[in-house]
Amino acid sequence: MRSGFPGGKAATAFMAVLALAACQPTGGLGRDPGSPYAPGTARGAAVDGLTVGHRLMEAGEYELALEAYYRAAAEQGATVDVIAALGSANLQLGRLGQAERLLRQAITIDGKFVPAWNNLGVVLMETGKYAEAARVFQTAYALDSGQTDSIRENLRRALAKIENPSYDLPGEAYSLVNRGNGQYLLLTSP
Repeated sequence: MRSGFPGGKAATAFMAVLALAACQPTGGLGRDPGSPYAPGTARGAAVDGLTVGHRLMEAGEYELALEAYYRAAAEQGATVDVIAALGSANLQLGRLGQAERLLRQAITIDGKFVPAWNNLGVVLMETGKYAEAARVFQTAYALDSGQTDSIRENLRRALAKIENPSYDLPGEAYSLVNRGNGQYLLLTSP
């Protein structure tokens, strides 16, 4: 009996070996622990949008960070971390109305979330609502037990603006992004 391929049985056996070889695992895009290059994600989980967004915020890429935070919202849902991060990105982009709405929403979800309180205070300072900003910074400072110098500095600036609205504040207000495990990324407002 003849096969339809030249070479007969040998060609058929060769094709069978090729088909079986194609089914064998090749190791994929694993990461060599000694390699300086980023791991492939073909077999592993992708880095979550929140982590990517925080890194982009640190790099000053606020529009890209916002996109990463939206991806995190799609993956994780509307958690306090995601909502506050969206608010922080909008703050850095100068979208103060959106930032205020999102940060108030984050506080509604978790009334003890310090970065949302602080960043809401920054938004209020930017919009000239100094008295409310001072109250918000006082809340953030109390929830933080006075451990974060930037919150104390923001509170000091808000109180100075209440006493003298024409007072020109040296420096900028600080916003915080929660990086998890009690770590915060410190950013200056636009």
